[in-house]
Amino acid sequence: MLNTKKQYSQASQSIFMSSITGLANILAVVVTFLGAPPLYGKTVDWITQYTAENYGYGWEDVTSFVWFLLCAGIVFFVSRASISTALVMGGLAVATRFL
Repeated sequence: MLNTKKQYSQASQSIFMSSITGLANILAVVVTFLGAPPLYGKTVDWITQYTAENYGYGWEDVTSFVWFLLCAGIVFFVSRASISTALVMGGLAVATRFL
């Protein structure tokens, strides 16, 4: 009986965590879609100017593209970490409230 209850608890925790991960990923994609272009737009001129001054001309297009990928990655992973932490803490608060 104890073993079955423990298995049920582990299974429900696994379902909860996979749902949290999926929701956090979806919301992080939305935040990245909305947040990466403004970050890129406000910083790309400085990055390309810095690259041209320190590494020579001709690298601006490559630098712009790589900088966009980095901006999107930064926004995605920071938002995913923040959202998943907030969802887990919210879920734990709800669980402790009802237990």
